[in-house]
Amino acid sequence: MNEPDRAVVTVDRLSKRYGDRSVLRDVSLRVHAGEVFGLLGPNGAGKTTTLETIVGLRRPTDGTVRVLGRDPSIDRRYVTERMAVQPQAATLFPTLTVAETLDLFASFYRDVRRPEEVLDELDLGEARRVRVKHLSGGQERRLLIAIALIGDPEIVVLDEPSAGLDPQARRNLWSIIRRQQERGTTILLSTHHMDEATQVCDRIAVLVDGAIAASGEPETLVREHAATATVTFEVPGRTTADELRSHDIPGEITVTAKGAVSLVGIVTDDPDAVLRRLTFSSGLRPRGFRVAHGSLEDLFIDLANRPASAAEGDRAHSP
Repeated sequence: MNEPDRAVVTVDRLSKRYGDRSVLRDVSLRVHAGEVFGLLGPNGAGKTTTLETIVGLRRPTDGTVRVLGRDPSIDRRYVTERMAVQPQAATLFPTLTVAETLDLFASFYRDVRRPEEVLDELDLGEARRVRVKHLSGGQERRLLIAIALIGDPEIVVLDEPSAGLDPQARRNLWSIIRRQQERGTTILLSTHHMDEATQVCDRIAVLVDGAIAASGEPETLVREHAATATVTFEVPGRTTADELRSHDIPGEITVTAKGAVSLVGIVTDDPDAVLRRLTFSSGLRPRGFRVAHGSLEDLFIDLANRPASAAEGDRAHSP
């Protein structure tokens, strides 16, 4: 049984260089048993290199990587029996059926899950007799995940699992990831889709220019890094921005008349102060408060576009 706080993947000050070119710089992260951990970053940030080092396909230039306490580049058999990988792209045998493909890969493992069970779990039961060359993009992606799961791994690594999928296929994939987590599987995935990270990841690390710019729970990171928040509410009848300013409410105020009410939005760096002012200001009668602290996408864009010196400061304070 998985212990929730046990680190099954440990990366400590990982650096990777090719000649004079630095691809990864002092990357450190921990992936806990049973969680979904997301590695985010723009194309070229170093996500795939990090994953390839974790699964043992590359050796660090500096630093250490441990999977279940072992060095994945040395203890290959131990690690590969317990960790499965779904790369960004893979070549399958086009004339084999879905069932034949899964049976083939099942033969590579000593202990396997029932192929029929895995196919049903990934909504491929009705496609079991379909040849690979006739699968849709979403079906082929699910088959690749089925191949990763057939050996009943403790850890699954997914490199850009939803790349090229339509919105419905992506949502189906998210459901599959959640079901695997419910089975106790630890999942490490890379993505540049912010909605994907928000929907499925317990924790994330944002990789920018080969270094971790921020890490933690998505909602916590958004709250910590968002420079401003937007407070919205409605006021019965008519009001104006000038009238609201007369109550010493801090922030940029906009008012829109809608029917019998006024819709108010206040962009502020102190939403708590705004709420206090509104609560204790007589005559306003505000209602329907909502506070939005930005989004993960806002955070991602901000981190990706910050100067290197600012990013270094954030890394020094990342959990």
